[in-house]
Amino acid sequence: MKFSKLVMTIVVKRLIQVVFFVSSALFPVNNNKVTFASYRSSELRGNLLNIYHEFYNRGQNYKFTFLFKRLNSTFLGKISYFFHIIRSSYHLATSRFFFIDDFYFPIYVITPRKGTEIIQLWHAAGAFKKFGYSTLSNTFGPSQQYLKHVKVHSNYSKVIVSSSEVIPYYAEAFNMSESNIIPLGVPRTDIFFEKEKCKGIISKFYIDFPELADKKVILYAPTFRGKSHYQEAYKCPIDFIKLKQLLGNEYVILLHLHPFMNSVSFLGDYMEDFIYQIQDDYNIHELMIISDMLITDYSSVVFDYSLLGRPVAFFADDLEQFKLERDFYYDYDTFIPGPSFKETDKLAQWILKAEFDIDAIINFRNRFFNFVDGQSSKRIVDFLLDEV
Repeated sequence: MKFSKLVMTIVVKRLIQVVFFVSSALFPVNNNKVTFASYRSSELRGNLLNIYHEFYNRGQNYKFTFLFKRLNSTFLGKISYFFHIIRSSYHLATSRFFFIDDFYFPIYVITPRKGTEIIQLWHAAGAFKKFGYSTLSNTFGPSQQYLKHVKVHSNYSKVIVSSSEVIPYYAEAFNMSESNIIPLGVPRTDIFFEKEKCKGIISKFYIDFPELADKKVILYAPTFRGKSHYQEAYKCPIDFIKLKQLLGNEYVILLHLHPFMNSVSFLGDYMEDFIYQIQDDYNIHELMIISDMLITDYSSVVFDYSLLGRPVAFFADDLEQFKLERDFYYDYDTFIPGPSFKETDKLAQWILKAEFDIDAIINFRNRFFNFVDGQSSKRIVDFLLDEV
């Protein structure tokens, strides 16, 4: 870690601690206050959105606070982001429930107050790529120097996961006791079980894109390879020009990139009737509902998608390099519930042959979800309120 960055980390840490201490001294914990916070997005979405709806629909006198801000790497953006972090320290000191879905710096540099529950709804379902303390020996992981000053992933009261299968991996990644990791499900997947909502999403899609009514829809959702919250360029390993030629006119691609991926240089005019990047209008789970099959590489979307029981393929041209830099909790080749490709023509052959092993998908789903019922949000809120 660069010296200047380390100094800034320490300065911000101390300021957060001061604001948290003063807030704790002046204000009590508000037992009706529920806060949702994330660096991943500038708006409420995903697991946090579902939990908010569940609390809201209970009809109680909850006070909701929302702390959402993506980091803008400009100077003014960093200044704005700094004040956002300081503000979040006050809400961290005064909330009954504080929900997050990713790394959240202020939590790791304070001692939570008695009466505050910090709930981690980790954005990735299941356990695929290593993260947190599991990556200490890899280039992806945090440095020992950083960990001396910031106890990353500390102070979680509870971590909610999809199944008992993954509890040991989350305990390792967050350096915490398995007893505080609870397999209650993934809130954002509840929508898959709401038939009328699913029908409405599909209907809207074909109203927006009537030219795709007779097409087979492939969702391509590659993983994020960076380690920061800055935007990073993405270079696609699939030869989409060749794929378009091989598949003909019966197929289209819905492209969904991670929030921290940009610079889609391969989308030229030639691709406009084959690749649709519409993630500003449809979130990843709506795209899953719309699609007929998924192509990914190392993304945890495969867990969510398994609930739909549809075909999945993997395009992993940099597998060995990824293992060195990040690695996996399981042996990749025996773990994935679909074939893996490194060549575009072989991927096309698999799509056209259409001999999909759905049983492998179902077995994968049953392994990584304790519940397959669309009640995750209710189950989580019931559990938390029963503990109060």
